[in-house]
Amino acid sequence: MSMVGMGFVEGEMVLRVSVGIDLGGTFIKGALIDEQGNLLVKDEVPTEASNGAQWILKRIEELTLQLIVQSSTKRSEVVGLGIGIPGFIDPSRGLAEEVINIGWHDVPVIAPLQTALDMPVYMENDANLAALGEAWVGAGRGYRNALCITLGTGVGGGVIINGKVLQGESHMAGEIGHFVLDPDGAPCNCGHRGCLETVSSATGVVRLARERIEQGEQTEIQKANLTAATVFAAADRGDRVAQAIVHEAAETLGRGLAIAANLINPDVIVIGGGMARAGETLFTPVRLAFQAYALRRVAQAVTLVPASLGNDAGVVGAGKLALYP
Repeated sequence: MSMVGMGFVEGEMVLRVSVGIDLGGTFIKGALIDEQGNLLVKDEVPTEASNGAQWILKRIEELTLQLIVQSSTKRSEVVGLGIGIPGFIDPSRGLAEEVINIGWHDVPVIAPLQTALDMPVYMENDANLAALGEAWVGAGRGYRNALCITLGTGVGGGVIINGKVLQGESHMAGEIGHFVLDPDGAPCNCGHRGCLETVSSATGVVRLARERIEQGEQTEIQKANLTAATVFAAADRGDRVAQAIVHEAAETLGRGLAIAANLINPDVIVIGGGMARAGETLFTPVRLAFQAYALRRVAQAVTLVPASLGNDAGVVGAGKLALYP
């Protein structure tokens, strides 16, 4: 038997593990995590959000028990359950206050699951837990203070200070995607205009491309099957319109990261999400923009790297939350 993740109780070896759950609009992902951040077993089930909150909570309960059975772990070795919620939460009351993509409003999460599973349950925003996972055993391992962002439909962010999630008074710390960088810019879902995510998210890149196509600019990009990936691919092939879009998205992101870094002075910035797969086509101009806008001493202290845990970041962070609350 491996010694990884083992402690001692009255002279006997005891494995401490936790269950990490990442609640999404389409799937609920789960994993059993040990004290070293290893995934012992993982699985996922459809969310089926249209069936309502109680259905989803039951799915989380069933997935938790399923993971324990699949791993042949004793219930006594599972120290708790951590859950990443894709929306606004109040952990002190155990409530998911607003989760738009699954239609939740003021849904009790912690109390019903603690009762059903008879184990401690912890909850956190999903972007914060992805940041926690990357900072623990991912691209941010070994650094003390991390800013982690996810470039997807929007721009999610999380701040890790000395291994702990920075939450803020109303649990809204790390919302870099809603830095207003252009007050006259495109409308954002948050109600403001010109937020960073209106430009530097996958949705923002698609919007910029569609606008240029509709203006009649000469480009190989087609409106049919238009995605951020197709824009980046066209930029790699030398398409000037695509390159201009990538430059705008990267320059805006670099400026936003510089503002955040000037405030929290991290030693690592981790960038993940689907757009990060563009590699140096994205990272090179982002680094240049960041260096141009950040204070010199701040920029010199920062390493900017791609995330390494992929879709597992959320469940790893959720597992850590339960292991080390």
